[in-house]
Amino acid sequence: MSSQAIHLGPEWNAALSEELASPYMESLQVFLAAEYAAGKTIYPDREDQFRAFNATPLSSVRVVILGQDPYHGAGQAHGLSFSVPDGIRPPPSLQNIFKELESDLAIPRPKNGNLERWAKQGVLLLNSVLTVEAGKAASHRKQGWELFTDAVISVLSARENPIVFLLWGAFAQSKSSMIRTPPHAILKSVHPSPLSAYQGFLGCKHFSQTNELLRKWKLPEIDWRLS
Repeated sequence: MSSQAIHLGPEWNAALSEELASPYMESLQVFLAAEYAAGKTIYPDREDQFRAFNATPLSSVRVVILGQDPYHGAGQAHGLSFSVPDGIRPPPSLQNIFKELESDLAIPRPKNGNLERWAKQGVLLLNSVLTVEAGKAASHRKQGWELFTDAVISVLSARENPIVFLLWGAFAQSKSSMIRTPPHAILKSVHPSPLSAYQGFLGCKHFSQTNELLRKWKLPEIDWRLS
């Protein structure tokens, strides 16, 4: 995929045009082309790698949930952080997100792990790295994706319309210095992974706090139900 072939939707394309044409992005596309040419399986599928941007136009972003890498198991990653396609069992981190949702807002835990309904309401489900080799966590880090997604965070931070950033885990929190507060707000917690969820993610009440902030800003709340 050449940088010219990347379609993020008109708003994102305009805001990120310099990044899309940058040398690091061209190098990233050369790296990915070589991975495909070597017969490696890459997740998510090519058509889903920029799904987060197409699902949530720049002007509609009210909330950002920042992940790290796509899932590297078969059929799991589809371009939205923490989300899996219909029919795929929610991975442990997502199950813990659903536990917190139930505890916080009394929303029954959904069996479906597809978070696209959130994305369509203005929740940008952004991973820092947008591709991964099958079965090899973190295999596409430091190839250029982080520079691109840091630019995305900078574009969002420059907006005057306020956004709630949910930063779960040390990696996501390392981006906090890039975010202007105010006008934006940051909610921090440990990662929802089973390794850390019981150390503060469960009980963080980030979903209700997000809606409280949106109400304060006179913005529509997020309907966190998935069914």
